[in-house]
Amino acid sequence: MDWKQLLKSWVLIALGVLLASYTSMGGIQYDSVGALIIAVVLLSFLNVFLKPVLMLFSLPFIILTFGIGIWLINALLFLFVGWVVGGSDGGFVVNSFGSALWGALVVSITSFIANVAFASKGRGGVNVQIHRGGPTPGNRPSPSAPKRRSELDDDDVIDI
Repeated sequence: MDWKQLLKSWVLIALGVLLASYTSMGGIQYDSVGALIIAVVLLSFLNVFLKPVLMLFSLPFIILTFGIGIWLINALLFLFVGWVVGGSDGGFVVNSFGSALWGALVVSITSFIANVAFASKGRGGVNVQIHRGGPTPGNRPSPSAPKRRSELDDDDVIDI
């Protein structure tokens, strides 16, 4: 388990929840930093264990809605965390499903922007290399040398 990734995830979710609470016009509220930390940890836990199961069972709906179903699942998890952590004494409160939709959207956008901004080269993403077939005119190998993959066919090859 990569503890740095886990800590980064918690910080990004906490930042997203903070931004969502400040921009939701009172729809998402927290009373203390402790309640915020509990909500972030619970949301992270649900994203790791419950969200994949929910996505598996709702896969046809996700495909039919071109991915909007994932946003709805995130909003349901957000609403559930507000219900569990909020309780009767406040703590972390999500007032409505619309507020949960807003919170899920803000957390997703915050995480996406931060991941793009702080992505290290070589980790994640796609690296495309293009090799042209055949030897260059000034660099011809001897006929007895083993042939490289790029020399076997003259087609362009794209390695991903």
